[in-house]
Amino acid sequence: MKLDSSISAVVTGGASGLGAATARRLAAQGVKVALFDLNAEQGEALAKELGGVFCQVDVTSEAQVDAGFSKARAAHGQERILVNCAGTGTALKTASRDKATGEIRHHPLVNFDRIIQINLVGTFRCIAKSAAGMLALEPLADGERGAIVNTASVAAQDGQMGQASYSASKAGIVGMTLPIARDLMSEGIRVNTILPGIFDTPLLQGAPDKVKEALAASVPFPKRLGNPGEFAHLAETMLTNGYFNGECVRLDGAIRMAPR
Repeated sequence: MKLDSSISAVVTGGASGLGAATARRLAAQGVKVALFDLNAEQGEALAKELGGVFCQVDVTSEAQVDAGFSKARAAHGQERILVNCAGTGTALKTASRDKATGEIRHHPLVNFDRIIQINLVGTFRCIAKSAAGMLALEPLADGERGAIVNTASVAAQDGQMGQASYSASKAGIVGMTLPIARDLMSEGIRVNTILPGIFDTPLLQGAPDKVKEALAASVPFPKRLGNPGEFAHLAETMLTNGYFNGECVRLDGAIRMAPR
């Protein structure tokens, strides 16, 4: 797919981090970008910078996702690109013992379900609704109607202590990538997923410098945190290379996460 002003895109989690970097890269190619995010202040500011549109969307809400797509399509027409970056995480052991009191407790299931609903179900919700819209489009010259890029994590394959819910949600994204690509193959819609390693995103920016230095040193090469622009570069490759389909690709400096 050639990126230009005839193409529109929706980027979830687009107000900051990986999503914002991807939105900026697409907009630099002339693509009309709509941002889905909960942070209205950041989202509105970035949309204004890019000449795009902001839609305040919680991906766990059917109504908000529907309203977001309606607003984006009213402004830019049916999107041919969807990039899913909305997500969150938590660190809770499956079961643990309080060191001070000896109290034994388990991971609250409501917390586990929340992560699954945001990361996995939220991603699928946006894919299903975007793909349904793409089906109404006329194919481009190469037969392509659209392309979708999802965000998983290296935790899908080597999750750390306390990451059961996060790893399960991201592994679910990896697991559904090929089946969805096969579901949509006859309609000319490609689907791929990126598994980022340790990236310099807002999630890490509040961490002490020593923590960030230790994380950077744990990467085999290059010994640094990933730059969101590098994620955006790979997303662009997945969108523009028409033979890229049904793939899940690690972007991690060859890191393999330790147990903790």
